[in-house]
Amino acid sequence: IVGRFEEDGTLVKTEDYRHMVGHCYRCKTIVEPHLSLQWFVRTKPLAEPAIQAVREGRTRIVPELWEKTYYEWMENIRDWCISRQIWWGHRIPAWYCDACGEMVVEKEAPPRCPKCGSETLRQETDVLDTWFSSALWPFSTLGWPRETPELRRFYPTSVLVTGFDILFFWVARMMMMGLKFMGDVPFRDVYIHGLVRDERGEKYSKTRGNVVDPLDLIERYGADALRFTLAALTMPGSDLKLSEARTEGYRHFANKIWNASRFALMNLDEAVDVEETIDPGTLSLPDRWIRGRLNRTILEVRQALEVYRFDEACHSLYQFIWHEFCDWYLELIKPYLYQDEDPLRKRIAQKMLARVLDQTLRLLHPFMPFITEEIWQQLPLKGKGSSIMVSSFPQAYEALEDPQAEEEMGLLIETIVALRTIRSEMNVPPSQSLAISIRAQDDEPLERLERNRLFIERMVKADRVEIGKDTEKPPLSAFAVVRGVELFVPMDRPRMEEELKRLQKEIVKIEKEMAFVSRKLSNEQFIAKAPAHVVEEEREKAAQYEAIRAKLEESSRKIREVLG
Repeated sequence: IVGRFEEDGTLVKTEDYRHMVGHCYRCKTIVEPHLSLQWFVRTKPLAEPAIQAVREGRTRIVPELWEKTYYEWMENIRDWCISRQIWWGHRIPAWYCDACGEMVVEKEAPPRCPKCGSETLRQETDVLDTWFSSALWPFSTLGWPRETPELRRFYPTSVLVTGFDILFFWVARMMMMGLKFMGDVPFRDVYIHGLVRDERGEKYSKTRGNVVDPLDLIERYGADALRFTLAALTMPGSDLKLSEARTEGYRHFANKIWNASRFALMNLDEAVDVEETIDPGTLSLPDRWIRGRLNRTILEVRQALEVYRFDEACHSLYQFIWHEFCDWYLELIKPYLYQDEDPLRKRIAQKMLARVLDQTLRLLHPFMPFITEEIWQQLPLKGKGSSIMVSSFPQAYEALEDPQAEEEMGLLIETIVALRTIRSEMNVPPSQSLAISIRAQDDEPLERLERNRLFIERMVKADRVEIGKDTEKPPLSAFAVVRGVELFVPMDRPRMEEELKRLQKEIVKIEKEMAFVSRKLSNEQFIAKAPAHVVEEEREKAAQYEAIRAKLEESSRKIREVLG
């Protein structure tokens, strides 16, 4: 063309023009546009019933924000090109007659041309789009077009779990095909999850080199830890940032469950009937409290699962198992389990321990199936089934709520935590017993603490606990206030002075670290040139150092107030 312009003198100039050229995503060969005959489906008549089904609530999309995207695609839908020129796929059921040119579309291969009778028929070489075949999946896998028992039982199904990136490609097309051929939606709920990204929020990519093999994570941390991590980090409408540190943390959680269960098994010397009724009047405060907290956790988990908030279900389970069942309940019932003077009290503690562990394992099973099955098989329970996976899922009952026990236990826990904090801040060795004075103006908190004096002595390691309205404050003591109750722990002046010096040294050390990080963050070249994740790490360090300094200064302030 350029040559012809040059010949007739009409060429002004030539110059390179940079433009987008399509390339094959596999072999990188240049893809040139080429007009050809294709097969299409008119989708507007199919889309309208699918839109209506979602508007009427026959199919629910979770999170709801994805409904808007669904409507935008479906209301602006175009005819669908369903033919592909590739080797693999469902062949389009069309045949051409070489004799007369007639085209025939049939379910089965026709023996001859219906127009001219020729037996020389050639099947269409194009195959169906993958998404066309996939759109038939909810019913084609169940024997359709035959009316099979499986089709009657499992169509429509309850829930489809999928990613947002194929909401239109797959979900919408299954809706259209299901309504067209079955007369009903293919599923009641569509749960849309985000993409799994690395801990910095980047997409996994071989070119970036950040791809993680799940099998490697399972090898290092266990399948249960990885499964729990994915569930705990899944938030509606958000991508999931997969962190190895979180996965490792949940491996520790699995170890915590294992060790707590091993403790329970060591203290259950005979089979327990978890369905047997226990007289509420015989339960100790820890028993009443853990029963109520378990009931509340069951309610929270069930409510979270109903709305697909897997992250909230995991949080409730983690909080209950680690911070209530393991940290408090198991520690508080040890005196009951380790004694033989009161066999009734010991047996009740064993029954409650077995019942709570059984219910907890069943509640946790969908998130950590392997460890829960292994432990549950070893639990000495009367009349249990063959597997935890076919046992009933726990139910919550309003009658098991015990606000009085929660209130009393809450005061006890806060008191113990405050006394442990004093021991830590004053750097009192764990081997040294404390003398504790407790004072309040109201009778009720004092009576509650008096009833639980043995728990305080054991959990704090105290050899003297004085409780009363007229309790005097020791002249030199560390103190705390919990719900209007004053707590005093006598301290000797040399120890407090030595601790104050130590804190001052720690403050100087942390301020040097803060200054170093601050210089980095105030350097414009560092901010401009360093990778974003490195800058973010330095900012996190600065925040952590600030929090540590604040805590050290608060401890110093408390000691100075006591020393006067």
